[in-house]
Order: sequence, then structure tokens, then C-alpha cells
Amino acid sequence: MFGNTGARGRWQDCRPPTHRPRGHRAATGLNRTPLRRAPAWLAALAVLVTSVAPPVLPAASAQVSLPSLGDGADEVGVGTERALGDRIMREVRRDPAYLDDPQLLEYMQGLWRPLLAAARRKGEIPADLEPRFAWELFLVRDRSVNAFALPGGYVGAHLGLIALTQSRDELASVLAHELTHVTQRHIARGFANSRRQSLLALAGMMIGLLAAARSNSADAANAAIVGGQAVAVQGQLNFSRDMEREADRIGMALMGEAGFAPQGMALMFERLEAASRLNDSGGFPYLRTHPLTTERIGEARARSGPLGPPTGPGLRALGAAPPADPRAAAFDHAMAMARARVLMDLREEALRRWQSLDTEPAVPAPGPPGGLEPALERFASLVSSALASTQLRDWSRADAALQQAQAQAARQARPWPGAARALSLLAAETAVARGDGARALEALAPLLERDGRVVALLHADSLLAAPAADPAVLRRRAESLQTWVAAQPADALAWQTLGRLWARLDQPLRAVRAEAEARFALGDLAGASDRLRAGQRLARQAPERVGAEFIEASVIDARLREVDALRRQIFLEERGERGGAPGS
Repeated sequence: MFGNTGARGRWQDCRPPTHRPRGHRAATGLNRTPLRRAPAWLAALAVLVTSVAPPVLPAASAQVSLPSLGDGADEVGVGTERALGDRIMREVRRDPAYLDDPQLLEYMQGLWRPLLAAARRKGEIPADLEPRFAWELFLVRDRSVNAFALPGGYVGAHLGLIALTQSRDELASVLAHELTHVTQRHIARGFANSRRQSLLALAGMMIGLLAAARSNSADAANAAIVGGQAVAVQGQLNFSRDMEREADRIGMALMGEAGFAPQGMALMFERLEAASRLNDSGGFPYLRTHPLTTERIGEARARSGPLGPPTGPGLRALGAAPPADPRAAAFDHAMAMARARVLMDLREEALRRWQSLDTEPAVPAPGPPGGLEPALERFASLVSSALASTQLRDWSRADAALQQAQAQAARQARPWPGAARALSLLAAETAVARGDGARALEALAPLLERDGRVVALLHADSLLAAPAADPAVLRRRAESLQTWVAAQPADALAWQTLGRLWARLDQPLRAVRAEAEARFALGDLAGASDRLRAGQRLARQAPERVGAEFIEASVIDARLREVDALRRQIFLEERGERGGAPGS
């Protein structure tokens, strides 16, 4: 439902497990006791009830309806869920599989933000939830087809999912589904349901054990134990299926409200089903956490209407508006798909396969029709080949694939919107990778008038790769990034780039502080503290060198106090959860 089992098993399923009752081992041990002595059974049951019931009983009186979550001390409140999500994300951001690719994130945010806005308009995000959850989308470098929601409003998407989809509507359907898991607080509800199912299992075991004691039957005792567990498992499965149906229903409504084709959800289900049927070998964890059934696919088809092109005329009747330019939407998705399939797996054999697309025709994705037009599919294949050759540092082949892509775009009677920008970004990226900053700056020149995160970061990389870059241009770029991170302090990649710019401009304290902020944004509080202390030492040991940065020295002192205070707070919280009293 919420998690995944990636190639290395890092991303664990966040769906609440069906917990084994705490008294299960004691009850199992009773099987070895002679059943002729019924009073021994009753005594053991008394111990079982005393030891297990008190911690579980409060959940029995809690309301099942969503608004009551967090009312009781034992339920999962909004603050608790966010704190749990933040803790998980501190680990996620430090994992090598966590990916901040500006171009892919730009595209994904273009799908995510309209869905969020639609959820707000439809009242799916309660007022108390809006400011307290993160509502953050992030990427995972993994070739498996998966997406998942974490506590506190975090949603992750594997690059393998982006690579499989053939339209923005298919990909938006997955994001809408996962967003609904967040807005409906399915994780918290799952935890509460798990507690209720544990209580039901315990009750079933107790009744069965009493009956077994009267019948002196060991088989009956075993049946009681297994039956109680089966009740809990079935209850959890039923609850999970209900949540999946709810996420499908509400997610499809969000798609229509946000301007996506609701048919995309049914198309996505069919594509997943076809792809996994042809070859699953563990690459489709989304199908295990979100099992596709005939009923579920049928419901998606019925809600979305007849299958057809995602931007067909039937959309307005469904309450959705087609995108302003369907060709632009198709092109943007093709570029995201081409990029994702290269970056999702950087092993040489995988990169060689994508590199070969410059000479071999692309293979259509399995599943229903409605994919890319042949010319655009060929263009995307050439982009994949050029990017793969860049990763392999095969510069001549990267240039050749880029030239073929430019020729493919030039042959179109109606140019693809965004083709010129995509080719300029790819040319600049390839030039930066080979250390040719001047060539990268030349490729980026037409894009600098409409600056954004993608262009700004790539422009900074290009300047850093150009030994003769104008210091005045370097400073302007550094100052623009400083303004950006002031408004977006969690942008670790921007902080890292800013640190390199300040170092190039011989501003050591600003460089060290930017490095520290990057570590902080990635959840590495110890690393952030170390870099800030390094800044303090630099200010003390070389005051004449950093004299012009005396304000930055004061900022470093203040930030170090804040970071160390946060580290102590987290330490005490974790120590308390492990059973130690804070301060003891």
C-alpha cells in the first residue's frame, strides 16, 4: 500500500503490519501442557489477559472514523505522524538512492502541484493538516516500478515508474493515488486498524482456548490460535483493499479537477498488468503493495468512461480540461521518460543498452495503445542515447546522438514545444561533464532570459567548469542562488552549488556555511555541525582573510547553536523511546 522493496531493500513497506498479539508465545507454549488439567488453562488465560489486555484496550474504545484520529493518547496524531515522517526522511536523504535531478523534479512538480491545488479546492486537505504536513515529492534512483507514501506528507517515486509510463496522465494517476493516501491519512488509520485487529485476534484466541480447555483437545487449541491470527490477517487485508479503493476513487476525482485525463488511471493499471505479465522478476513492487485486481481495473474504467486518447473530447464531460497544448504535454513526458530510464540504473551494461538506441529502433512499452508518436519516440531514444553516452564519457557518440536529435526535431512540420530548450540543456550538460565550460555557456545562452532552478544550477556548473569565467558573472549567479536558498532553505543541491561558487570567489566563510546548510538540508546534522565548527576555526585562525565576512561569522555562530540544540533534542527523544529517561 505505502512502501516498496527496492533493489537493495532500502525502502521498506510502510503499511502497518498485522501485529502478532504480545501473548502469542505464551499461548503457543500452552500446547505442551496436558489438557486434562483445565484449571491450568484458566490460570494461564488469566495471566494472558492481565499481561496483554491493558495496553490494547484503549484502542477498542477509539472511534474508527477518520476525524477522531489523534484524539486519544494512544492514537497517531498529526504531529506524531509528521515527526515520524521527518525522521524517516533524514535517513532517506542520506541514502545514495535519493536523487535530486533538477530536470526530472521540474517535470514531476508540474504534475504534483496541480494535484495538490485540486485537493485543496475539493476540501480533501483539512485545515489542521495543511500547514503541518510536508507535501513533498521526491525521487528514488531505482529501476523498479514503484511509488509510495510516507508518514507526514512525503511521497516518493522511483525512476522506473517514470520510465514505464507513456503519458503525463498515467504518471499523474499514480501521484494522485499516493496523494490520497496522505490526505486521507491512510497510514495513521492503518496503524489504528492494526491495533484493533490485534485485539480481535486476542479475543478469538481467548474464546478458543476456553473452549479447548473444556473439550481437552490439543487440536482445538491449535485451531484457536491459528484462527485468531487468521482473523487479524483477513481484517488487515480487507482494510488495505478498502484504502486502495478509496485512493483510486478520490485520486481519479483529483485528476479531473487538476486537468488530467481520468482515463490515465485505467491505462496505467493496464500497462502495469501487461508489463508484469511479460516480465516481473521482482521489478514491480507497486503491484505487491497496490495489488491489481479485475474488480479494481473495472472500477477505474467505469469511472473514467470509454478508453481513448488521454486528451480526447470526452474529457470536458468528465469535468477535466485538456492541457493547453497536448503536443507540449507529450513532449515534456517523453523527455522525462528518456531521462529517467538512463538515470535509474547507472551500471555499464544498462547504460550500453540505452546508448544503443542511436542505431536501434525503440521498443514500444507493453500495455494499451496511446503511447508516443513514432517521431517523438525516436527523438526520446536519441536523447536517451546521448545522455547514456555522457554517463559513459563517450563524447563522440554523445555528440553524434545529439546531432541526430537536432535533425529529428528540425524535420518536424510542427516543432515540438520545448524541443529547443531540451536540446540546449542536454548540450550544456554534456559539455559540463567533459569540462568544457565555455561550450556549456554557449549552449545555455538562449535560456538565461527565463531563469529557473534547472537553468540556474546548470549555469552555475557551466561557470565553474570554465576557468576563464567572468568573476562578475560568477558573483551575480552566487547572489541569485543566495536569494533562492533564503526562500528555499531545504534545497540541498542549491546550497552545494552555492558553496562551490563562493569558494571560487574566495569567500571561505560563505562557502563553509553553504556546505553546512547543504548537510543540514540532507538530514546530516552531525556533518552540518562539523562544517560550522570548521567555519568558526577559520574565522579565529585567519581573521585577516575573512575580515570582510564578519557578518557571516556571526551567522555561523548562531546556526551552530541551533543545529546543536536540534541534535540534543533528537537524541533525548530517541533515548526516551528506547526506555531511558531524558537526562538520567
